[in-house]
Amino acid sequence: MERKFIYLFCSAGMSTSLLVTKMREQANKYNVPVVIEAFPETLLGEKGEQADIILLGPQISYMLPEFKATFPAKPIEVIDSILYGKVDGLAVLKFAIGLIKSSHSE
Repeated sequence: MERKFIYLFCSAGMSTSLLVTKMREQANKYNVPVVIEAFPETLLGEKGEQADIILLGPQISYMLPEFKATFPAKPIEVIDSILYGKVDGLAVLKFAIGLIKSSHSE
């Protein structure tokens, strides 16, 4: 798999930073070629274009239709609130990789 960009968006860009750290640790552990970053939702237009996949924090799940309208060709999903709350970096990374793989098989 070539290097992929996984961008997480939340209301301020801060609440996902711990999750991003955990996801990066797992990606490094398993040699998964990804770049994982977190941004506030206000930077969607600026940063979203570079992403291969966009994940939204549960607190902005109501914005999913807007994100999908802005980038209709990109896989965009809301992070499961339980995984988000547990800061389960491995599970969220697996979810993201699954979305990337399914989007390339379409």
